[in-house]
Amino acid sequence: MEMKPLFLFLVSLTATALAGTPYEIQDILTGNSPSASRSKEWKPGSGIPLEVSGMDWTADGKLALAIRKGEVWLVDGVLSHEADKVKFSLFASGLHEPLGLLRDGDSLLVTQRTELTRLRDTRGDGFANEYLTAGHGWNVSGSYHGYAYGPKRDGTGQLWVTLNVDMGEFSDNKAAWRGWAGIIDSKGEFQPMAAGMRSPCGLGANLAGDMFCVDQQGTWVPTTPIYHLRKGAFFLNPEGIASQNLPESPLKLSAKVPEKIPYPEAIKALPEMCPPAVWLPYNKMGRSGTDLAVCDATGKFGPFDGQMLVAEFTDAKISRVFMEKVDGEYQGAAFPFLRGFASGIVRLLFAPDGTLMVGMTSRGWSSLGTKAYGLQRVRWNGEMPFEIREMRALPDGFELVFTQPVDAKACGTAAAYSMTSYTHLYSGAYGSEEIQLETHPISGVTVSPDGLSVRLKVDGLRALYVHELHADGVRSAAGAKLDHADAYYTLNRIPKK
Repeated sequence: MEMKPLFLFLVSLTATALAGTPYEIQDILTGNSPSASRSKEWKPGSGIPLEVSGMDWTADGKLALAIRKGEVWLVDGVLSHEADKVKFSLFASGLHEPLGLLRDGDSLLVTQRTELTRLRDTRGDGFANEYLTAGHGWNVSGSYHGYAYGPKRDGTGQLWVTLNVDMGEFSDNKAAWRGWAGIIDSKGEFQPMAAGMRSPCGLGANLAGDMFCVDQQGTWVPTTPIYHLRKGAFFLNPEGIASQNLPESPLKLSAKVPEKIPYPEAIKALPEMCPPAVWLPYNKMGRSGTDLAVCDATGKFGPFDGQMLVAEFTDAKISRVFMEKVDGEYQGAAFPFLRGFASGIVRLLFAPDGTLMVGMTSRGWSSLGTKAYGLQRVRWNGEMPFEIREMRALPDGFELVFTQPVDAKACGTAAAYSMTSYTHLYSGAYGSEEIQLETHPISGVTVSPDGLSVRLKVDGLRALYVHELHADGVRSAAGAKLDHADAYYTLNRIPKK
């Protein structure tokens, strides 16, 4: 029987402010409704179980959504302010838990558990009639957690995918490339590039075109990391390292994986282990990172162009990350940003108008969001937030760059700031407490003449430790407190000059 498009007209597109920020959130669709009927009797308003697992824009301006239960939907009019112009139509079905979607010309690329699939509508009737293998070469078991993520393109046009390690019943981490990242070559073959990941759910390139991914805390991964992906890198989780013995592997560990030692010592003990560019401390910044979106909104989303937004599943919120290169390697600071979303966030995507689309599903796991799934949209209202926009490493401390001028008197005293540093235990245990905690005196403060930056002289900086800043005493020139006074800088390398 020929399938007909299904449409849903929304009742409301009311926007509400995210507490304490100049950002508004708009519900496109959130809920807990059962699966929509696939018959002609399906009625608008009966609900779509929109458990979003992938998003991109089509050539004609529709929002394409992958749903984890195996469908792809197209949303028309999603950028409209009029509810009756928004409609959903089914484009593809029968996929195996797709966890990523990317437009490629006139087709959509979707990563299923077993392959990268190209979906095409060659008849022009709104349905995909071609399901073509576009990439393959990794193995999959019956493990519940045997996920595959992506694809995303880096600055050279290469397609990247990442693979979960297996967990639980039917796991087989000796199967090729579990816990690895790789590219899809011109023949559609998976080419392994980097190893040592656990649940590398989110991928994204920065404005320089370098590829990053966010992993999730658990065994061997003490708290949420963001990795800079490149050939030959090993990160944290050795559960899939058996694939290093395959002829295609770009990596061979030169020493045994250390265990039950502080993380900085582990980095020194295993030359191939690359530190994450940024750590997001557990609970303070979230518990389960899921996606990356680089802000390139030409000022339409506030003063954060070039920075990464990081989706958080358990806490249903979004963090902000500033990165810089020191001695050719990425490192940087994580900041709290937006909270109060309807469900666990899985995917982020900027729209052409500079707003941010937020795709969600609880997937039956624990999330602070009250809904089972949803699609929401975040818009900046034009008011300048008062935030630490950047935190840069110096040979003797840090430079803070603000979004508004600060009060020189309030911010010129060391009492306005406090700093500690810590690391984690590197082991096969699930997560880690913060260890080797030290307090760092602020021995000097210099406020710039324009009030937009402050240099902090900090005693006793430690490479490969997270440096946690609290700037509770900072005030703007107008007397306002910071919207978020906390920052967490991953100091992999101390600048020499």
